[in-house]
Amino acid sequence: MKSSLVSSKNLIRLQSAISRSFLQHSSKPISQTPFFIPIIPTNTINLYNQRYQNLQFQIRSNSTSIMSSSAFKPEQARLPPALPLSSPPLTKFKIGICQLAVTPDTERNIQHAREAIEEAAQKGAQLVVLPEIWNSPYSNDGFPVYAEDIDAGHDASPSTAMLSEVSSRLKITVVGGSIPERCGDKLYNTCCVFGTDGKLKAKHRKIHLFDIDIPGKITFMESKTLTAGETPTIVDTDVGRIGVGICYDIRFQELAMIYASRGAHLLCYPGAFNMTTGPLHWELLQRARAVDNQFGEVLATTEHDEDIIIAEIDYSILEQRRANLPLAMQRRGDLYQLVDIRRVSAH
Repeated sequence: MKSSLVSSKNLIRLQSAISRSFLQHSSKPISQTPFFIPIIPTNTINLYNQRYQNLQFQIRSNSTSIMSSSAFKPEQARLPPALPLSSPPLTKFKIGICQLAVTPDTERNIQHAREAIEEAAQKGAQLVVLPEIWNSPYSNDGFPVYAEDIDAGHDASPSTAMLSEVSSRLKITVVGGSIPERCGDKLYNTCCVFGTDGKLKAKHRKIHLFDIDIPGKITFMESKTLTAGETPTIVDTDVGRIGVGICYDIRFQELAMIYASRGAHLLCYPGAFNMTTGPLHWELLQRARAVDNQFGEVLATTEHDEDIIIAEIDYSILEQRRANLPLAMQRRGDLYQLVDIRRVSAH
């Protein structure tokens, strides 16, 4: 919920190997499906069988030719071409998702988040994820007051100092939700990722700002105080390559597709969804981003109260899922293309 009291319901939205695919089947049994069976004269059966075998061979040959046809240019559906998915550093691990109540007291919020991370680690989590804006009230009035200088660190950023200390002490990876960040005269909604050594591995500034106006229900304009980030964020960690988004970023499938093309094993979207669009869209959007990348089963969830949920992530099914649905080889690069501007500029 986008309020100063409670962060939104957090679902484990797991891309690639973390999610299991949904396959839709017809609900109508075969016995109810009408068939037309032609009557073949006896003296033509042998000829029919011979022609059928020849036709079957031609169909197989043509299908192979079409599937491998360079005219479709599947490798050009991503520009630059998608990176090959590397082997993750481990096959299985536990992830902990912390859903926290937020107060106007920053010190209390930091201590509360520390305790939640410690509890998740005690339950075996090697990766712990916090919610969006977990250290302060969520409001345009509050962002300037509670903003921290992350680059300066230490006393200038007590929230990230805690994340660094606890990740190093517990030897876990932490996706630190997000906090208001001050950088010069600008404010950002920023997620920090800390490695098992306590070092800051990545910093994602929310790319798509939450500007919404639903008459009589909700009006919120993050752009009144916050500046949009300019860089997609993907980071290699001890639990795999992670693509990071924040809340409203999840509505834009292009970002998730870029992360997939960059070889992400996992996508994390810390959120503080409101209760107007949240009940309808939050889980739907998470599953949609997973299905976009071939997977999409919810492994664990919770309600709106404070909670810590633990789930096991199994990367071993990744290769199997992509072998069963080889979408990367079936894309039509001759018809459409997703351009990763940052990677193109770097070449």
